[in-house]
Amino acid sequence: MDLEISSLAQSGGATLVTLMATDAWQAARQGFVELWRRVHPQRAEAVAAELDAGCTEVRAAAVSDDHEALSELRAEWQGRLRRLLVARPEAAAELRRLLDEIGPPASAADAPVVQRATASGHARVYQAGRDQHITER
Repeated sequence: MDLEISSLAQSGGATLVTLMATDAWQAARQGFVELWRRVHPQRAEAVAAELDAGCTEVRAAAVSDDHEALSELRAEWQGRLRRLLVARPEAAAELRRLLDEIGPPASAADAPVVQRATASGHARVYQAGRDQHITER
C-alpha cells in the first residue's frame, strides 16, 4: 500500500502544481480544500491559504521560467498528500476521484510540449513534439 500511496501522492502533487497555472485552478483548489475539509476539517482553512500562496509562487515561477521552484512546489505538495494518505488511507479513493475529475488530459497527444535547444557553430537541432522524419541528402 505504501508504494500505491506514494504514487498517488506524486501524481496528486504534480497535477495540483500544474493546474495552479491554468484556468482550471479554481476548480482544483476547491476540490483539494474539500478533500482536506472532509479528512482534517481543522486544517482546511490553513490548506486553502497555503494553496493560494502556492498558486502565487507557481505563477511567478512560470513567468521567470524557474523550473527549480516548480519542482520544489511539486515535491512539497506531494509530501503533504503522502502524509495525508498515510494518516487516512481511506482518502485515497477520494483523491483518485478528484484527480480523474480535474487532472490533465489522459492523452499524451493533448498535453503541451515545451522544448528548448541551443546550437552553436555548424550544429543542427531537430525537435518534434511527436513524430519526426528527416531525410538529408
